[in-house]
Amino acid sequence: MSRVVHLHIGAPKTGTTYLQDRLMINAASLARHGVTIPGPRVGRTDTFHFRAALDLLDQDWGGAPGHARGAWNAMLKHVAKARGDVVISHEILAAAKPDKIARALNDLSGHEVHVVYSARDLGRQLPAAWQESIKQGRKWPFQRFLNKVERGQTWFRNAMDLPKVLEGWGAKLPPERVHVVTVPHDRGPNGDELWLRFCHAFRIDPAWAPLDSERDNRSLGIAETSLLRKLNRRLELGVWRDPVYDGLIRELLAQEVLVARDAIPVRLPPDRYDFAERESERWIDWIRTSGVDVIGDVDDLRPRRPAEGTEWRDPDKVRAKLELGAALDALTVMTQEAASSRSDGEGLGGRLLETARRLRDR
Repeated sequence: MSRVVHLHIGAPKTGTTYLQDRLMINAASLARHGVTIPGPRVGRTDTFHFRAALDLLDQDWGGAPGHARGAWNAMLKHVAKARGDVVISHEILAAAKPDKIARALNDLSGHEVHVVYSARDLGRQLPAAWQESIKQGRKWPFQRFLNKVERGQTWFRNAMDLPKVLEGWGAKLPPERVHVVTVPHDRGPNGDELWLRFCHAFRIDPAWAPLDSERDNRSLGIAETSLLRKLNRRLELGVWRDPVYDGLIRELLAQEVLVARDAIPVRLPPDRYDFAERESERWIDWIRTSGVDVIGDVDDLRPRRPAEGTEWRDPDKVRAKLELGAALDALTVMTQEAASSRSDGEGLGGRLLETARRLRDR
C-alpha cells in the first residue's frame, strides 16, 4: 500500500533537535492519528534515525565501529509496516551525494516521498554551525571556519546550500513534493511558530502532539566556545570521538553547564554579511523559479544586520578573565562528576584519571 513518507533532510541548526525530540515524545499519540515516527521498542527514536542516516550514507561515527550497520534496512522495515504517513528526520542527510540520494529514493519508491528541508538565514546559521562543530570536537577558529564556508570547503556549506541540496534531493521529484520550511526570525506569539510550520509540512495537526520538548540545542557564548575549543585541542579527540566525549563533554559540559551561563553571544562578523546576503538572494531567486512549496516567508532567509553601534566581539580573541569564569564552572562540574564515579575504575572517573595522566606525561 502506498503511503506518504516525509523525509526531513535538515539543514543543521534549523531547530532539528527540538523537532526530533518532540516527534519522539509524541510518537504514540501521532501513531493513533495515522502518523508513524519509526523507532525501536527500547531506546531513543532520534538515535534510530541518526543511525539509519549514517548507514545510508556509509558513514560510521558517533559510536562504536559498526554501530550503524543495518540501521537503514531496519528503517525500511518500519516504513513497510506503517499505517499511514511516516516521518523520517535527520540533518546529516542534507549533504548526501547523488548515489546515496538515488538509493534512498529507490528504496522508498513504493511510497509517495516528500522531501522537507528547513532553512535559516546565514546570519544566524553560520555562528550556530561553528559552535556545533566545536561541540563535536573541532578546533578551528571562527574566521577559519567562515573562510572555508565561503570557499565551499566544509560539510556545513554543502548541507546549508539550499539550491544545491534541493537540486540533488528533488531531481526526481515533482516540485510540489519538495517543501522548504523557513526558520522565522521571530518565534511567534506562543513561541511555537517553527513547530507549527513543521506540522504543516508533515500534515500533522498540532493537537496530535501536545507534549512539548525540553531539549533545545542552545548556543554557547564566545568565552564558552573558546574554552571548549581549547579543551578539544588539549584532549586531541577530534570529531571521530567515542560516546564518552558525547556524554561527558558535549552533553554534560557544553549542553548543560556552559549554555546556562550569562554569555556574550557569537555573532557573524560585520564584514561577512555581504556574503550572507548574496547567498540569501541566490536562495530566494532559486525558490521562486523552482516551484517548490514554501512554508513560511522567504524573507526569513534574509539575514538581519545588528543595529548600528552594536559592538561585535571576536570569539577567536577572548579575554582570559572571561574564559576563567567559564573554566571554573566547567572544573567544578567535572570534579563533581569524577568524584561521583571515582570508585569505579571503568566509569567516567576512571576515564578522567586516565586522560589526566596522559596529559601530564605529554
